[in-house]
Amino acid sequence: MSFLIKGAQKHGFICQTHKELFKRCILKSSKTFNGQKMISSQASSPVNSKNMDSFNYIIVGAGSAGCVLANRLTENPHNTVKLLEAGPKDTVLGSKQLSWKIHMPAALTYNLCDEKYNWYYHTTPQKHMDNRILYWPRGRVWGGSSSLNAMVYIRGHAEDYNRWSKEGAVGWDYEFCLPYFKKAQTHELGADLYRGGDGPLHVSRGKTKNPLHCAFLDAAQQAGYPFTDDMNGFQQEGFGWMDMTIYEDFPRAVYHTEISYIICIGYCYNKNVYFVGKRWNTASAYLRPALSRPNLSAEVSTLVTKVLFEGTKAIGIEYIKNGEKKKVFASKEVILSGGAINSPQLLMLSGVGVGQNLQDHLEVYIQQKCTQPLTLYKSQKPLQMIKIGLEWFWKSTGDGATAHLETGGFIRSRPGISHPDIQFHFLPSQVIDHGRVASQLEAYQVHIGPMRSTSVGKLKLKSSDPTEHPILEPNYLSTEMDVWEFRQCVKLAREIFAQKAFEEFRGPEIQPGEHIQSDKEIDAFIRQKSDSAYHPSCTCKMGQNSDPMAVVNPETKVIGTENLRVVDASIMPSIVSGNLNAPTIMIAEKAADIILGLPPLQEKNVPVYKPKTLETQHNPDKVAWQNKSIYPMLIK
Repeated sequence: MSFLIKGAQKHGFICQTHKELFKRCILKSSKTFNGQKMISSQASSPVNSKNMDSFNYIIVGAGSAGCVLANRLTENPHNTVKLLEAGPKDTVLGSKQLSWKIHMPAALTYNLCDEKYNWYYHTTPQKHMDNRILYWPRGRVWGGSSSLNAMVYIRGHAEDYNRWSKEGAVGWDYEFCLPYFKKAQTHELGADLYRGGDGPLHVSRGKTKNPLHCAFLDAAQQAGYPFTDDMNGFQQEGFGWMDMTIYEDFPRAVYHTEISYIICIGYCYNKNVYFVGKRWNTASAYLRPALSRPNLSAEVSTLVTKVLFEGTKAIGIEYIKNGEKKKVFASKEVILSGGAINSPQLLMLSGVGVGQNLQDHLEVYIQQKCTQPLTLYKSQKPLQMIKIGLEWFWKSTGDGATAHLETGGFIRSRPGISHPDIQFHFLPSQVIDHGRVASQLEAYQVHIGPMRSTSVGKLKLKSSDPTEHPILEPNYLSTEMDVWEFRQCVKLAREIFAQKAFEEFRGPEIQPGEHIQSDKEIDAFIRQKSDSAYHPSCTCKMGQNSDPMAVVNPETKVIGTENLRVVDASIMPSIVSGNLNAPTIMIAEKAADIILGLPPLQEKNVPVYKPKTLETQHNPDKVAWQNKSIYPMLIK
């Protein structure tokens, strides 16, 4: 996932526009959401936590979940909170100036491919993938992986959350999760039955004028798939413009009147549309607005090494800062929000046996040469990158203001499946080695992979040294079903690229290559070229006490302990059908209400699309015109 790989090498300045951005995020003294009153730290005389070594709550990890919790728990001025992060701030040398390497959307590869803000994990050799070792970047910075990811905002399908309830996470059905997605969100298109309009997390809609994105959507429809105008709303199934956690900092009235766009099958957006924006991670959305509260103490460069117990009761944590070992205590609860790797690792270092049920999304890139100069190839040339960087520094506009993953889709791989199990991300560029290598030519690609693999792995300690990375065994492609589904992914992606909409752009296939045709050849390609989509999860499974695999109960409390919770992607009972950042933020929003003893939000009977038939959507007859010598596997 990468696009503009190398930008301006020095951070010149952050303009006044950026400085003003955060002034607009100051919380009101109080506000009401679905009947719940949220009280800010200005409401009454707060407790000053700055010099305490004991707090009501300790949160380990200032990532996608931890920043949410820090904000919500300190809205009550009488709750003192200590937030500990192993990495640095998402700013320049600890200043208030935002790091362009994080906040320029197109610069995301910098942090995916170095260790400054990144745990830089690797798996064990995967025996079902020719013993390849796969790279797993994870955020080690304010905002966590929301500071490293491709900013794609996908919630998953309603049935994912209904499945969670059946798997033991009672109270986490879609009707109990949807309100928290909405509570978190301010969508640029405004609130509706599915979108939020007054939350901290700014979400924008893709609006590129690149004709390759339009060709992708047209090709998907030519192949027989539906268009969806909101894959996070009523209908996930189909292809459309994706939501992104990119804050477009300009007045809504101007946006809607001067550069309005059409959401309609077969149409691109207005040609006058231009990109405006910056990454909106959870540090920007939740943490920075709360930092001025005297009841929040946030530390960085702090490695937590164990949870402290009295019997089965968690009483605090031990950590290392500047080479010195320290302790801090919690009068109410210790909350682990380190993510699907760090949270189970810390539990194991503390004597709590976990780490099973590791799940992830695996994906592969189908790449096609483009016959026209429409891709990001020239944008990766040094002089052009400097130009793009300067425009973003000055105005937050241009190709630097997007990650370029503007369109995507969800389909079903086979008949009988109730909701999509394959995801597409389209990119008008070529990714090589996680973006470490620049594009070699004009090319476009689709990222594609199964969403609910049956292969399940595990995580275990390499040693008792907390600085040593744990052993990661995802066990990819270990079932015949996963191999079959991945093979279908390749065939279905080729089918879309073979449609008439791409005819004027389509050159030779780069990857897998036109010589890869048989099932055996496709399977070998998948083993050699597929990679993690960077979505590890489920290692501290939420479920019932009677479930031997469950680590936390539906209240997020660690089973068999007191005053200890886990709140992050690790508690998912099973992986959702989409990217994980939005669900992780939702989990933290809902968990905050649980911790505070507030009644759960609920929205009953919100309609969700159900296909008229459980037959698959694509229509092979619509590709009969294609070049049979290039795609013979489609003509049977």
